[in-house]
Amino acid sequence: MTLLPVPELIAAARPGGLAAFNVIALEHAEAIAAAAEAAKRPAILQISENTVRYHGGLKPLARACLAIAEDSSAALAVHLDHATERALITAAVQVGITSVMYDGSTLAYAENVDSTADIARWCHDRDVFVEAELGEVGGKDGAHAPGARTDPDEAVAFVAATGVDALAVAVGSSHAMHTRDARLDDELIARLAAKVPVPLVLHGSSGVPDAGLRSAIDCGMTKINIATRLNVVLGEAIRGVLGADDRLSDPRRYLGPGRAAVQGEVERFLRLLA
Repeated sequence: MTLLPVPELIAAARPGGLAAFNVIALEHAEAIAAAAEAAKRPAILQISENTVRYHGGLKPLARACLAIAEDSSAALAVHLDHATERALITAAVQVGITSVMYDGSTLAYAENVDSTADIARWCHDRDVFVEAELGEVGGKDGAHAPGARTDPDEAVAFVAATGVDALAVAVGSSHAMHTRDARLDDELIARLAAKVPVPLVLHGSSGVPDAGLRSAIDCGMTKINIATRLNVVLGEAIRGVLGADDRLSDPRRYLGPGRAAVQGEVERFLRLLA
């Protein structure tokens, strides 16, 4: 299937949420595509700025994700996640990625508005979907520190001033959680959804229990980002295989089960969010 624009994936996912899964290794991308095919649900393959830094560049992994998505029978898109540098966004668009997130959440509000608006204009001239984040200065998690909350009126003003296509909001989730006990502010999600004219995005979804994710979608959340949970099941599967045979050296023998575990978890999330 040809890669689809994110607005079409959002429409295809309704009345459920659109799941977006972060890719670190090729096995992640293969597992996400296979799970989307099995579940017959749309999904997004995301590449974060941190992952680009880990690989020493964007092109190899981005091209692999684009090829996997193009060859899949599922409805998929490839997205650049949490980019803080204009140069990385430019590189992503040049390689063929049509959805990006510019993260200016650690900037002062006025600077975040100016930078985001400039990037949104440039991306829209090239038919690229733009997600942004309105957050607080400070802390590793920025807008997604557990206590941070997005003000609905400020969110409306931010979207109007920047022209972005989707907005990541702070409603109680946090990045890199290994436990699934985050409590989302459903009342705030509903207020944001009623006021903000673009789709809302939940980051840090790995730390939210299943019931919380379903409730967030029911209250108006649209895009659900999942990363850490996939890495947890990948690591568990690999440790299980290597722990059973300390002489094992062929990476296919442990990465294969890891990929299968990721596929199973992605498929579970896709069915849950539907």
